[in-house]
Amino acid sequence: MLQKAFLRGAQLPHVAEVLTVTNRDFFFKTEDELAEINTTGISTSFILEPFGRNTAAAIAAAALQVRQQHGKDALMLVLAADHLIADQAAFAAAVQQASQLAAAGQLVTFGIQPSSPETGYGYIEAVGNTVLRFVEKPSLDNALAYLTSGRFLWNSGMFCFTVDTLLQQMEKLCPDILQAVEVCIRQSTLAHGKGVVRLELDPATFQLVPSESIDYAVMEKSDQVAVVPCHIGWSDIGSWNALGDLGSPNEQGNRVDGDALMYNTRNCTIQSTTRLVGTVGLDNLVIIDTPDALLVADKACVQDVKHIYAELKAKGHAAHKLHNTVHRPWGTYTVLEEGPGFKIKRIEVKPGASLSLQMHHHRSEHWVVVSGSAKVTNGDHEVTLKANESTYISAGHKHRLQNIGTDIVVMIEVQTGSYLGEDDIVRFEDIYGRVLMSDVN
Repeated sequence: MLQKAFLRGAQLPHVAEVLTVTNRDFFFKTEDELAEINTTGISTSFILEPFGRNTAAAIAAAALQVRQQHGKDALMLVLAADHLIADQAAFAAAVQQASQLAAAGQLVTFGIQPSSPETGYGYIEAVGNTVLRFVEKPSLDNALAYLTSGRFLWNSGMFCFTVDTLLQQMEKLCPDILQAVEVCIRQSTLAHGKGVVRLELDPATFQLVPSESIDYAVMEKSDQVAVVPCHIGWSDIGSWNALGDLGSPNEQGNRVDGDALMYNTRNCTIQSTTRLVGTVGLDNLVIIDTPDALLVADKACVQDVKHIYAELKAKGHAAHKLHNTVHRPWGTYTVLEEGPGFKIKRIEVKPGASLSLQMHHHRSEHWVVVSGSAKVTNGDHEVTLKANESTYISAGHKHRLQNIGTDIVVMIEVQTGSYLGEDDIVRFEDIYGRVLMSDVN
């Protein structure tokens, strides 16, 4: 969906740059995903948040960065990464109309013609392009009334405006948010590399930014808001129910992605790409099995997954933030198993990439190359390892792995020792620099 969102915007005419706002922990994954499809070489940049402070802060930071790079009259189109749009031509036409309204000084939102009485979306009451009011997620009775009235649109959460118009309205309506973001950006780190610009927001000052949505902070209060009603095949994939509905059900109403055996099971959404799921006597459930965690929920309560997330976060559980597979500039590593005194990883290193020259105080490592060709520095020695060859690195030895071939190097790393934390590392050389490298292998 991220790639689709990128292409949706990049394929429009007169696009000078695609700016992505995301969490710093997702940067390398996001960079890889976008590089894979950016065949035209359109300029890309990133704003990296240490944690979320809602959409007003994210959009303010983007607007300030765009003003710095492209001037106050630059036109911004704000898209979400969890939307699907089936009709690109209709979307482009809607953007063209929105651009004209934005150039005239309007904050423009896109209103989706409703096809059902959805209670999970906010609504916009409008006449033509004129917004009468924004409405929060309604009850079913109100949603039915909105649908039959013909005056209400789903609030898509997509926007179009000039930088100058947005920042003027933020200065007027939520100056505390705008000023706090300005302070944060002055304390933040801007880095350039390999055709990519990234702004890493300073955690201490970003924490002080009020957390509000752009709808609440600006759109609902401004007298310069317009809407473009559109029918573009839009879907907000904001829940597992919505994602499951994209697939076709079988005769029992089940939607399955992966390997599942079902007996007396109806109206369920099941996703499992790594192992077999068996179900007996179930109805109206969502079952999502991933390498990180298993979710089982009643479809009527699937939005309440946020409470599980909140509890994971409160307990400091790594699952709320990190996946078993972690993306880094040189490739990925996946934790296969760990226990007292040991940890096993599967490491992939891209062609031409290299881990830092490093040393660990408390652990030793066994490296076994599964495929590819790697040059390994181990203390004072260098050796080339190919498939089915290995080396042992004692604690205290400087070491590094470089992919010297044209294929991905796949390696199994077995760590043993009294302490296996990612912070047991001393770096001597790192070709990627220290920005975002605090926990890179």
